[in-house]
Amino acid sequence: MPTSSPDLLGQALLDYQHGHHGAALTVQCSAADDEPLPAAYFFRTLLAMPELERQALDECRGRVLDLGAGAGCHSLELQSRGFTDVMALDQSAGAVQVMQARGVQQLTHRSVFAPRAADERPYDTILMLMNGLGLAGTLEGLDKFLAHARTLLAPDGQILATSSDISYLYEDEDGALVLDLNGPYYGEVEYTFQYKKQTGEPFPWLFIDAALLEDAARQAGYEVDFIDTDENGQYLVRLTLAISA
Repeated sequence: MPTSSPDLLGQALLDYQHGHHGAALTVQCSAADDEPLPAAYFFRTLLAMPELERQALDECRGRVLDLGAGAGCHSLELQSRGFTDVMALDQSAGAVQVMQARGVQQLTHRSVFAPRAADERPYDTILMLMNGLGLAGTLEGLDKFLAHARTLLAPDGQILATSSDISYLYEDEDGALVLDLNGPYYGEVEYTFQYKKQTGEPFPWLFIDAALLEDAARQAGYEVDFIDTDENGQYLVRLTLAISA
């Protein structure tokens, strides 16, 4: 997950890890009302995960990079299944501390856009869950990330990611979309975390509709396979490098 100074997400996760199970962030969003985000959600087990997340875990193979790993729930589940080469990445220092305490075996504290280390082998699967494509931030950031991901993936590697179309937030009483066609893409939103009377720096987050993602991914040289969609309009997609790319 993204973070800023102060690392409010990391603080909340550390508090939960240390027994304060009521720890919760307040999430301010430019497109919706403020909502609580319980730290407990980042510690969920397989049975508490949405169906799309469970499907994504079933589709993982080989060497896995878990982007925006949070408290490590997906990395830990993969380890429990016998995956021996799972790298959990998060740019929250507190999240990385929590994952280390919880037994995640391979960790890296860096941005999703950071270059692959010289001794770091390519990945067979890049995992991006909890609306994970949002880590790209903006449509421009998505193009940047898709190019960057090519340097992280093995030739036959895959990206397994979730996102959703939030156009429903802009519907009027009759169900018609009310959008500013001269403004930014409606799925580019801004989040701010609040925790313990502290307010973090705003950060961008991307919700991208399936058609626009498919266009962007194909232009970046990927094949696109939409695996499933849930009742809330969230989808799970697999991106693989096109043979001709």
